[in-house]
Amino acid sequence: MKEQYHSFQLLMLGLQHMLAMYAGAILVPLIVGAAIGLNAGQLTYLIAIDLFMCGAATLLQLWKNRYFGIGLPVVLGCTFTAVGPMISIGSTYGVSAIYGSIIAAGLIVVLAAGFFGKLVRFFPPVVTGSVVMIIGISLIPTAMNNLAGGEGSKDFGSLGNVLLGFAVTAFILVLFYFFRGFIRSIAILLGLAAGTAAAFFMGKVDFSEVAEASWVHIPSIFYFGMPTFELPAILTMLLVAIVSLVESTGVYFALSDMTNRKLTEKDLEKGYRAEGLAIVLGGLLNAFPYTAFSQNVGIVQLSKMKSVNVIAITGFMLMAVGLIPKAAALTTVIPNAVLGGAMIVMFGMVISYGIKMLSGVDFESQGNLLIIASSVSLGLGATTVPALFSSLPGAASVLTGSGIVIGSLTAIALNAFFQCKQPHGAEINT
Repeated sequence: MKEQYHSFQLLMLGLQHMLAMYAGAILVPLIVGAAIGLNAGQLTYLIAIDLFMCGAATLLQLWKNRYFGIGLPVVLGCTFTAVGPMISIGSTYGVSAIYGSIIAAGLIVVLAAGFFGKLVRFFPPVVTGSVVMIIGISLIPTAMNNLAGGEGSKDFGSLGNVLLGFAVTAFILVLFYFFRGFIRSIAILLGLAAGTAAAFFMGKVDFSEVAEASWVHIPSIFYFGMPTFELPAILTMLLVAIVSLVESTGVYFALSDMTNRKLTEKDLEKGYRAEGLAIVLGGLLNAFPYTAFSQNVGIVQLSKMKSVNVIAITGFMLMAVGLIPKAAALTTVIPNAVLGGAMIVMFGMVISYGIKMLSGVDFESQGNLLIIASSVSLGLGATTVPALFSSLPGAASVLTGSGIVIGSLTAIALNAFFQCKQPHGAEINT
C-alpha cells in the first residue's frame, strides 16, 4: 500500500479524493447549522471546522501505531446519521449539549474499542460482500439527485443538468476504456474538471462565494461555549457513534480486500479507537462525529491507487481548505450535475466490488442466499423509502434511519442465526 508516486501525481490523486467527498462533507454542517439557527458567521465557522476535522480524522486513521489507526487508505467525514439527533438535541437542550454528547460518546468509543474489535468474527465474506453491496446501492439515490441538479434546486431535472451529468459519466468511461496508467487513475478528477468547464459555458458556475470568502480561519476550542452533559443526549449520540462504526466496518473490510490485507481484531480495535478520538476532537472543536466515507472506496477501486500516501495528501488538503475558506469556496463551484455524473461511476464500482467479494461464497448454501437476499432487499428498501420506520421511537429511528445499517444488521443477525443452526462440528461454508 506504500507505492511510490511523483509529487504531482500524489497531489492530483489526493485532490481527486477530496473532491469526491467534498459535497457530502459540507452538506451536514449546512443542514444542521440552518436547523439550529446559526448566523452567517457561525455557519462559516461550522463548515470550515468540519473540513479541518475531516482532514484531521483521516490522518488519525492513517497513522497506524500501537494504540490507534487502521492504516488503510480510508477517508473520514462527518456522518449523516448524526444530523437528526444533533438537531433534536440542539432544540431540546441547546447547542452546548450537542457537543457535550459528542465528547462523551467519543470517549466511550475510545474506551470500548477493544470490545467492538471482537466483532470481526461476525463478518465472514457473505456478510462483508453483502454490506459493501448495500453501501454502494444506498449511495445511488444521492448520485441521481445530484445529477438532476440537487434536491430543491430551481432547475432540478432540467434537460441541461441531465445531459451534463451523463456527459460527465460518458467522459469518465471513455477515459477508463481508452487510457492506461496515470490518466486512468485520475479519470474522476478529469471528468469533474471537464464537466465544470462545460458547465461554465452553460452559465452554471458561480464564483461569487469565492470572492466573498475570507482568506484565513483559525479553529477555536468550545467556539459555541462550554459543553453541557445531558444523559439522554449522550445516549442518543452514543447510538449514533455505534451506527457509524457499523457503516465504517463495511468500508474497512472492502479496503482490506482491495489491499490484500486481512483485518484482525486488533486492527478493528485501533480503527474504532481512532474514530472515537476523531469524535472527541470534533466535540472539542464544535464539529461533528466522524465515520469512514464509502464514496472514496469507489475511487480506490477505479484508480487502483491504494497508497496511504495519497490519502494523507487528501487529509492535509482538507485541513488546509478548513484554514483557508477562500480555497474551500473554490471547490464548491463544481455544479451538482457534474458531481452526480462522477458519482454514478464511483458508487457503481462500490456495488461491483461487493459482488466481487461475494465471488468466493458458497452459493449452493441456502443460508448464504437468504443472507444476501434479505440484507440487500431490506437495505435497498430502507434507502428508497426513508419514511418506512419514521413512526418508531427516537432510539429505534436512529438505527433504522440508514439502509446501510439495516442491511448490515440483517446480514450479521442472519449469519449468526445460521451458524447457530449448524450441527455441532459441521463446517460453515461462507
